[in-house]
Amino acid sequence: MIINELITVFDRDLNKLKFEIESYKNPAAVWKIEKSIANSGGNLCLHLVGNLNAYIGVGLANTNYLRKRDLEFSRKNIPQSALITQIEETMVVVHSGLSNLTGPKLSEDFPIVIWEKPSNMAFTLIHLATHLNYHLGQINYHRRLLDD
Repeated sequence: MIINELITVFDRDLNKLKFEIESYKNPAAVWKIEKSIANSGGNLCLHLVGNLNAYIGVGLANTNYLRKRDLEFSRKNIPQSALITQIEETMVVVHSGLSNLTGPKLSEDFPIVIWEKPSNMAFTLIHLATHLNYHLGQINYHRRLLDD
C-alpha cells in the first residue's frame, strides 16, 4: 500500500535532514549565505519543518500548528540542537498524520487547499515528499560548499 511507502520515504528523508544539519562542523556555517546562495541550510531546515507541520501536521495529524512562513526565512542563529529537536518533533507529527490515512482516503482531496483549488491527497503527499527532497539536496550542497 502506498501509505507505508510514503511513511518510509518521509522517515528516510527527515532522518537525512537531521544528518545534514548534524554534519555541519562549524555551527555558524548552518546560517551562512554567500554570493548567489540566498537561503542558508538553517533557513531551509526551518522551511521544511514549517511546511510539513502546516500541511501534514494540521491537515492529517490534526495539530494546532500555526505557520509563520516569513520567519522560516528570516530567523537566524538558532542552535543546531534546536533545529534537530524541531526535525525530530516533525518526524513524529508526519508519522502520526500519515498513519491516520487509509487507502480510500488517497483518492480524496487533501483537507487543506494549498494551491488555488483542492488537490488530490496522493498528489499532494507526493508533492510534499519531493519538496522535502528538493530542499534536502540544497542543504547538502550548502553544507559541502560553505561549511568551514
